[in-house]
Amino acid sequence: MAEITVNEAPNVIVRQKPRNFFVDLLVRLVKTKPLGFLGFIIVMLLFLTGIFANQLAPHGWNEIMLQYRLSPPTPELPLGADNVGRDLLSRIIYGARISMTVALGAQAINLVIKLALAVPSGYFGGKYDLILQRFIDAWICIPGLALILTVMAVLGPGMWQVIVVLGVSGGIGATRVIRAAVIRIKEEMYFEAARAIGVPTGRIMMRHVMPNIMSIIIINLAAGMGGVITAEASLSFLGLGIPPPYPSWGGMLSGAGRQFMMVAPWMMLWPGLALSSVVFGFNMLADALRDLLDPRLRGGLGRYGGMSQAQLEKLAAKKSH
Repeated sequence: MAEITVNEAPNVIVRQKPRNFFVDLLVRLVKTKPLGFLGFIIVMLLFLTGIFANQLAPHGWNEIMLQYRLSPPTPELPLGADNVGRDLLSRIIYGARISMTVALGAQAINLVIKLALAVPSGYFGGKYDLILQRFIDAWICIPGLALILTVMAVLGPGMWQVIVVLGVSGGIGATRVIRAAVIRIKEEMYFEAARAIGVPTGRIMMRHVMPNIMSIIIINLAAGMGGVITAEASLSFLGLGIPPPYPSWGGMLSGAGRQFMMVAPWMMLWPGLALSSVVFGFNMLADALRDLLDPRLRGGLGRYGGMSQAQLEKLAAKKSH
């Protein structure tokens, strides 16, 4: 019997088990988007700080220590104290919980409204879509800041009022992107085939529409988080958001923060730095997710979409040899 040499041996193709979607996304984020990964770390720090604020904060969020009034940063108080002796580090940590709660709550309401309006509008079209889009056009014409300030002045300051107002106002005005994605899906062959064989509308929605707009939903959620946190800080700065003495970062920048800015600049420095860092993190993460999840921004390059031009040329030269 003739022996089979190594060169004559058949090639064995080993198929790797596909990775989880989120694991694969995180791996691609680390490899191709360093700024996006930095944003991811900042966002995770925000959530972990907000969740474990009770364990991380050395003092209570409203614990007054008059002996440390206007104290600069010291080993006992790493970020200093405010005008009544409250530890700024503890208040910023608890402020992360407020920002996290407002962002998640408002974006949850935002998502429900966008899906409830955009998906049926893009799917059914016709008069329903026409009437709904004219209503949204009228809504967009109203200045957003003026609308929010007016509603908050009527409802009064408070966390739940801020969550509801920001969630509803942002959800109605941001339905166009999801509607456009649903209309684009309707033009695909698999969608037409599903309707042709009589698949129920609910099943088409759950099996064909929702999975194919999931990437757009994730991008919108990440991009909207920073805007919601900034809006909450702005309302609190104006006295219409989270009322004092609750440690909202925007509220810490207002009132006593402005009054004692020249005497104790750390009272405005640390809340402003925390707010800027978190918004920066969400923006960088959203940009990276958009590049990784939106196929239109990857130039149709499939799994090589995250590579630079030099990396693609190097890979092509290697394959040609």
